[in-house]
Amino acid sequence: MYRHESESFVDRIEETLIAVLLGTMTLVTFANVIARKAFNSNILWALELTVFLFGWLVLLGASYAVKKGSHLGVDAIINMVSAPVRRTLSLFAVTVCILYAALLLKGSWDYWANFANLPGTNGRWFPLGFEDSFRGKGWYEVNDIPLPEVLRWMEVVFNDGDEYEKIPRLIPYAVLPFSMALLLFRFCQAAVELWTGKSDRIVASHEVEDEIEALHELQGETK
Repeated sequence: MYRHESESFVDRIEETLIAVLLGTMTLVTFANVIARKAFNSNILWALELTVFLFGWLVLLGASYAVKKGSHLGVDAIINMVSAPVRRTLSLFAVTVCILYAALLLKGSWDYWANFANLPGTNGRWFPLGFEDSFRGKGWYEVNDIPLPEVLRWMEVVFNDGDEYEKIPRLIPYAVLPFSMALLLFRFCQAAVELWTGKSDRIVASHEVEDEIEALHELQGETK
């Protein structure tokens, strides 16, 4: 049994963002090529922006793959056991995944928070509260991407009114806690579907088998 795909907005978050990211990367790269070839110029911030967008794409792709059940996995054992044992093993696996995603969320928040002048969490493995004192890093900027005029309000909120020349790092780094929260959410969704019997495994894709089957079909058509 495979997980049923809902068409609600929540279940389409990754698709929407990934489409926007891919489109933006394509436009920026194309514009930079035109600037170089046609005008002997260069969009100085294009490379850094593309790198950040690609990083967003990869991190959001992790939760998207969980939703689609397309992460690589080994199911040789669970295919050999009975349905009740398979369900137990799958529930154990998704529990481990949830704990792992929770640790990633804590770590990503702790890394990003100070760049947004927010406290990180105390505790080595689990959040035991927020930091009592910390050094705000809202003044940290990226290397090349200029700050759009529409974001000048961030200077008052995050930089004590001092002017930004480039965008603050809190903007591109915000994908860390956001994507890890999505990853945790998707694993929780998978756990619910396993518990309710809508699915019997986390990973439901068999890319190798699909490729082999497609190859056999292609060979049959060419004979």
